[in-house]
Amino acid sequence: MPEEDFVEVKFRLYDGSDIGPFKYSPGSTVAQLKERIVAEWPKDKKIAPKAVSDIKLINAGKILENSKTVGQCQMPFGELQKAIITMHVVVQPSVTKTKSEKKIDEAERKSICSCSIL
Repeated sequence: MPEEDFVEVKFRLYDGSDIGPFKYSPGSTVAQLKERIVAEWPKDKKIAPKAVSDIKLINAGKILENSKTVGQCQMPFGELQKAIITMHVVVQPSVTKTKSEKKIDEAERKSICSCSIL
């Protein structure tokens, strides 16, 4: 594939720092981009994704689906078409509760307030 067909993408993190830019073929999927983000994530960040499912990519105000390709996400703006695309990264770690946390939550729900008005 000719060098000019590749798309340059950088990823903007929650604190304003960037990962990249990297060159991708238009046929690369959003899932592949997410894998690269997890691999390249800076070690000094407080919030870090543990898996690809923890990441959402946003481009042009839309959350990108894993099955979409980079070519489908690229928006033609005339001469700006060859510019670097900036995608925003949102990290939402999956929340899994331990058994003890679930029991505490259930106990709080069972407590009922009983008020008497005389």
